[in-house]
Amino acid sequence: MTRVRVTAPRSLTSGSPTPDGAALAGGRPAAAAHEAAEESDAGQLFVRSLIRSQLRLGLVVGLGFLLILLAFPLMLGLVPGLADSTIAGLPFDWVLLGAGIYPVIGLSAWLYVRTATRNEARYRDLAGDK
Repeated sequence: MTRVRVTAPRSLTSGSPTPDGAALAGGRPAAAAHEAAEESDAGQLFVRSLIRSQLRLGLVVGLGFLLILLAFPLMLGLVPGLADSTIAGLPFDWVLLGAGIYPVIGLSAWLYVRTATRNEARYRDLAGDK
């Protein structure tokens, strides 16, 4: 089985629409940036660093969300009478899940996207793609 590299057409540049209507980020075509990163040892180091930072970010956000998610049932189990209380006729545990978890999901997603974008911008600066 041979290895095949698939790249975008060379005519796509930053800001020009792709066939699906999206615009590419960065100052040079994505394929050229990828090839430039593969050509040198420093480029390979930058790519590995980006992959490690994105993996670390994903693990931190995922574990943080998991800890918060596990804190809700622990709180309900450890605080006496909390699970039996109601707010506006709704059980407290339902209100906690409905009004407490969804904002945490949104905040986690927002933080992840913001930090991942910053990591990629740092990579582009280091790789010379402006």
